[in-house]
Amino acid sequence: MNPAPRIPWSLEADYVQACSCDYGCPCEFEAPPSRGFCEGAGAWKINRGRYGDVSLDGLALGFVVRTPGPMYQGNGTGTFFLDDRATPVQQEALLAIASGKAGGMPFEIFAAIVTNILPPEVVPIRFHLDGRNSHVEVGTRVKIACEPIKNPVTGEPESVRVEHATGFIFKSAEVVSARDCVSTLPGLPFSWPDKAGFVARVNYSN
Repeated sequence: MNPAPRIPWSLEADYVQACSCDYGCPCEFEAPPSRGFCEGAGAWKINRGRYGDVSLDGLALGFVVRTPGPMYQGNGTGTFFLDDRATPVQQEALLAIASGKAGGMPFEIFAAIVTNILPPEVVPIRFHLDGRNSHVEVGTRVKIACEPIKNPVTGEPESVRVEHATGFIFKSAEVVSARDCVSTLPGLPFSWPDKAGFVARVNYSN
């Protein structure tokens, strides 16, 4: 019996990320994480998106994750947060994409990294997109707030970008300071103020 064909999907989204690493995040350069492990969170505001015939325009998706070592070694714990404005059909579509079951990057990589999957939650996901000053709240569980990295001598804001042509989450991003990187998720709590953050525009598909 031939396997069922994959449902085509695509997302164009604004993306905000924060983690426990130092500015720039060595994980982006295949180096060991700053503290030997990684804890982080991210969220996508979908500007245009489809899963087959299901529109995902205007919805959002978030995650939290912890890996005990470098991400590529796996053994991570994490979960996804689904936008509470999504209909049941849209929630199923978001989860099919996020779980990696529908194929495509970066979610196939997430599925390989995160072997301990906590139950997904349906919550309000609220974005304030303002370039390097963007922030997002994922229900009451997760908060990410970004600001420009400050010059340590003058205190003036720095403008830093990273180009990562083979990156699996983004290819190009603003490098920022994550003023807040907080998760209060049971089993996965953390708080890493003033560590690595990124703001990016991404395009994904399977």
